[in-house]
Amino acid sequence: MDVTLGQVAGLVAAIALCALVAFCAVPLLKLGRVLEEMRLTVRDVGHNSVPILQELRGTVEATNDEIAKISLVTEDVSKVSGHATVVSENAAQMSQLFAATLGGPMVRTAAFTYGVRSALKGRRKR
Repeated sequence: MDVTLGQVAGLVAAIALCALVAFCAVPLLKLGRVLEEMRLTVRDVGHNSVPILQELRGTVEATNDEIAKISLVTEDVSKVSGHATVVSENAAQMSQLFAATLGGPMVRTAAFTYGVRSALKGRRKR
């Protein structure tokens, strides 16, 4: 059996190709495991996100209910504030009315009373 140089070169090339395939097979197997783990993780995230989203939905609905209640309270406070303003304006008008109608006569009555007392005191001293 004569072995030619071409056959030796073909044998070396075949061995090199087998080594290259074996060398590349290890990273490909590792990549396959990584992709499988990623697939499982994505599946778990999908399964776990549904309850979280349902709980979040309930939280948002409860928050919206509380905001609606706060809105009602704010409207009530606004109404009470408006009524308090009306009452204070009415009190101011009543005080002005009292000062205008009874203030002058009361001052005159007080001055007259003071004058009478002063006159009676002056008379007693004599």
